[in-house]
Amino acid sequence: MTEFNPTRFDYLIVGAGFAGSVLAERLASELGARVLIVDKRPHIGGNAYDRYDDAGILIHPYGPHIFHTNSKDVFDYLSNFTEWRPYQHRVLASVDGQELPIPINLDTVNKLYGLNLTSFQVEEFFESVAEKVEQVRTSEDVVVSKVGRDLYNKFFRGYTRKQWGLDPSELDASVTARVPTRTNRDDRYFADTYQAMPLHGYTRMFEQMLSHPNIKVMLNTDYREIVDIIPFDHMIYTGPVDAFFDFKYGKLPYRSLEFVHETHAREHFQPVGTVNYPNDYGYTRISEFKYITGQEHKHTSVVYEYPRAEGDPYYPVPRPENAELYKQYEAEAKAREDVTFVGRLATYRYYNMDQVVAQALTTFNKLRARHEARVSQTVTALEV
Repeated sequence: MTEFNPTRFDYLIVGAGFAGSVLAERLASELGARVLIVDKRPHIGGNAYDRYDDAGILIHPYGPHIFHTNSKDVFDYLSNFTEWRPYQHRVLASVDGQELPIPINLDTVNKLYGLNLTSFQVEEFFESVAEKVEQVRTSEDVVVSKVGRDLYNKFFRGYTRKQWGLDPSELDASVTARVPTRTNRDDRYFADTYQAMPLHGYTRMFEQMLSHPNIKVMLNTDYREIVDIIPFDHMIYTGPVDAFFDFKYGKLPYRSLEFVHETHAREHFQPVGTVNYPNDYGYTRISEFKYITGQEHKHTSVVYEYPRAEGDPYYPVPRPENAELYKQYEAEAKAREDVTFVGRLATYRYYNMDQVVAQALTTFNKLRARHEARVSQTVTALEV
């Protein structure tokens, strides 16, 4: 690092979501670095930010964020900043007038078709309806090759068309490959080893993460407003990679969401945390926060999610032509020794929260190695 200068930061971090906050904490705590973290929003936490609404109910303004991971390292790291409330998310899909478990499991099939199959029999059922696909390329291929055309049409096609504005046959296989199919009665949405919610919410966890005295936070700020004014040694950028390079190769496609929040004067609005609507209405799902947070309250707050073509970038659109476009920006990013690109938007990938944390921790190890090499060079130069 350069000679200490009280007006100079070692790192300027753009974005106070998971990627930026984890790196700020690690750099400050482990290396003693002076970090300035800026965000154009009026709050920390990125899309995982939560707050109390006018009714006093803890909500997620940017839609439900359910924490789950198989990584002990990620879970142990975040446990430094929060206690946890065990929570296993359950989702129902509104199909043919019934609310049925999703991912598709034994109960889904039996209730939908009025059958009484066992786990062994439902496996045979899937095999009997599955369509042979020579090479799985698209999201449609993934589903019809596992559970056949009827279940695909009832549970996946409409939801995917709403969510992405494209037919599953036009989307990469990764979109629907994320959702498993089960032959037992396991109705949990996730099967990860660690499934829990921050006991006092995500925002409190981020506040703890960024509480180190070496970390300064600047909100309501576009980094371009201050990048030439505040001196720093290295930038960590977690925003959209195409915007960083002024869209020189064109705009990377994203899907956005519009969130409509409601509070109802009743104990509960629906039977589980989330209900999907693959075939009806303009929204894809309704989530009820009290299930997710465990809060007790006489009223309840829910959020409707409406997919949109324009708005804040939430989901990179996984198509081959978009991957090719990103490669041009990726090459530019790799050539920049003065900037480190990390996170969903900066690497144009759909990551779960734990994957972003893991990526940030890996990035920190690379930055630490860079730091130690620079310190070693400085010591050698002084000895000479």
